[in-house]
Amino acid sequence: MTSIAAEAAAEPSYLKAGYTLRSWLLTTDHKRIAVLYMISVTAFFFLGGAAAAAVRINLITPEGAILTADGYNKAFTIHGVIMVWFFLIPSIPATFGNFLIPLMIGARDLAFPRLNLASWYILMFGASFTMYALVAGGVDTGWTFYTPYSSMFSNSHVIAAIIGVFISGFSSIATGLNFIVTIHKLRAPGMTWFRLPIFVWTHYATSLILVLATPVLAISLILIAAERLLGIGVFDPALGGDPLLFQHLFWFYSHPAVYIMILPAMGVVTELVTAFSRRRIFGYSFVAFSSLAIATLGFMVWGHHMFVSGQSMYAGMVFSILSFLIAVPSAIKVYNWTATLYKGQIALDTPMLYAMGFIGLFVVGGITGLFVASLAVDVHVTDTYFVVAHFHYIMVGATVMGYLGALHYWWPKITGRMYPEWWGRISAAFVFFGFNLTFFPQFILGYLGMPRRYFTYPPEFQVLNVMSSAGASILAVAYLFPFFYLLWSLRYGKIAGPNPWGAAGLEWTTSSPPPKHNFPEIPVVTAEAYAYPVAADGGATHHG
Repeated sequence: MTSIAAEAAAEPSYLKAGYTLRSWLLTTDHKRIAVLYMISVTAFFFLGGAAAAAVRINLITPEGAILTADGYNKAFTIHGVIMVWFFLIPSIPATFGNFLIPLMIGARDLAFPRLNLASWYILMFGASFTMYALVAGGVDTGWTFYTPYSSMFSNSHVIAAIIGVFISGFSSIATGLNFIVTIHKLRAPGMTWFRLPIFVWTHYATSLILVLATPVLAISLILIAAERLLGIGVFDPALGGDPLLFQHLFWFYSHPAVYIMILPAMGVVTELVTAFSRRRIFGYSFVAFSSLAIATLGFMVWGHHMFVSGQSMYAGMVFSILSFLIAVPSAIKVYNWTATLYKGQIALDTPMLYAMGFIGLFVVGGITGLFVASLAVDVHVTDTYFVVAHFHYIMVGATVMGYLGALHYWWPKITGRMYPEWWGRISAAFVFFGFNLTFFPQFILGYLGMPRRYFTYPPEFQVLNVMSSAGASILAVAYLFPFFYLLWSLRYGKIAGPNPWGAAGLEWTTSSPPPKHNFPEIPVVTAEAYAYPVAADGGATHHG
């Protein structure tokens, strides 16, 4: 204990432990690995966003503006593949989960530091295969790799793409396993389960999904490769296979994967709502257990993606009921966030603006989820832009709002610097406005019958498509704002103290940036979670 404390005093920050590239690439410090993930997923975000920009530019005119039909298929495929598996799934868990879980529970690191570093290398190795598929000519199957097209008929680089996704799954499993063991075994003295921050609860639930669901995706991708390379009849009806089998396998993973993306963002929003309303979360135990309920029920609703696929009507009715049921724990979170804000000392700093944007977009996405969970409505809107809009309100709107909220909230802790607050507020407002202008018209397009993934469309849909593309332009600029002013803050930002927001939680009791081993001595926890009020130590625009 004494030697670690002395080392922490001599080496005050993980950022000052050595600036060589080798020291970063061989680090086992969870904070540095989190930064490696942050840089990587940010690069993937902009790459996937560029593909989306090409899609939106093409849809400005009914006959297609810049892409051929084949190029359009490859653009929306690479957008989906990169965004889902190389940004949305690792975005919050691999970055902020990695950085914060040991700090929040009073641990010195994750349980398996070398496995943690290996998980980043595995993700990069898998991404290299998918990037090869991109530069070698692309993939045209859609991000879902639906069979039998992907397994038998597509002439694009399907094998390279699915190898990349297959390998990246091992990174997810390793990260989930590391979080589960860490939360069980490395909590500080006095850190009972019901003193854990909700952020940790949501990552615990997410980790269970990662470990249990990801192998099913791996099996599905192996079977595609076996049918494509060896001609084994698994999914192709001409070979005696069943194409619906792939849909069952894929969505058994991919619907829980929705909660891999959204549950960590819910944890972020809980931290932001409590910090910027100066109140303990309303109904702590309900919010904590609702995360586990979402993780559990998420495995039971995959069939609502298959209402028009030919599955049994009775199975469809069961999946519809279960889909309505899973809305309950999500609604509990929204209700409890709202109740926490009620009579709170609310400060509209940048992280709080992102939290409020998350709640707004998540509510719209959740309500429209009830529409597509209803058999009668889903038959009408399946494979239309209504589904695209619903998906993006949950996956992109809410998850990216959570990611950006976390980035702005913990940026002072990660870097020791504050960013220009007004630029942050402007960016948050533009993200919210640009997102709604982009995707709300797509609800109308879908209801009117415009199919998704079509290269051209009837002229009567042009006005709504132009609105959507204009919103995408605003959204792109809004996403670029933080990239510039956060980099600016690294050199010119005001020095942040240990707790610039006056927030509760163990991560705010150590220096900014934290020392290599997080704490000079293992803390002893004696207070409940979110024990407000806490005084700020300067550096922020909020609470003095």
